[in-house]
Amino acid sequence: MRQIPTASLTRLTIYLRALNSLLAEGTERVSSDRLAEEAGVNSPILRKDLSYLGSYGTRGVGYDVQYLNRQISAALGLTLDWRVAIIGAGNLGRALAGYSGFESRGFEIVCLFDADQLVVGAEVGWLRVSPVADLEQVLQRTRANMAVLAVPAAVAQSLCDRLVDAGITSILSFAPVVLQVPESVQLRKVDMATELQILSYHAQRAQEPDIAADSRARTAQ
Repeated sequence: MRQIPTASLTRLTIYLRALNSLLAEGTERVSSDRLAEEAGVNSPILRKDLSYLGSYGTRGVGYDVQYLNRQISAALGLTLDWRVAIIGAGNLGRALAGYSGFESRGFEIVCLFDADQLVVGAEVGWLRVSPVADLEQVLQRTRANMAVLAVPAAVAQSLCDRLVDAGITSILSFAPVVLQVPESVQLRKVDMATELQILSYHAQRAQEPDIAADSRARTAQ
């Protein structure tokens, strides 16, 4: 399998979600046009993305839904055993720990940490919040191999460093700060403020025709 570009990789996750819905409906085969429509892309882009997996479908027949689901799952590494640690048991950390959709997509939340002694020991779902002071020992005991940082900016880098030193090479950060990691570590950052700013830009662009029309109407008066 060739190296998959980041944009195509992102769309593969959308195709997988669409395929899961089709499987739930009992659909066995799907055309590229329908799958593209379900994913919100055009057919040529979908076919190009799937070509990175060596999957081209059959003209007039389409794609075997279950087989394509397995192909994409394997490409995304979802057939492996991903054991996730969440650092930060605030509102976000608790919400993530309690989300049932992770397990069905191949991710098992195995431990949850916090520094607040009033929070340590509390139960979130079936998990008990561990003290962040015991981070390394609990990571080793639970065999966690992926981590989510849901902590304030001030402590994010030091906790990230501890995760890396403990052997975690895949980290998802919600902290509002740029983190430094070695090249061998995969770091993904989720910045909700940035996403809202991008939405604001598109919303403003969508309103420009109305604003221009109102301006012309006022000028005519």
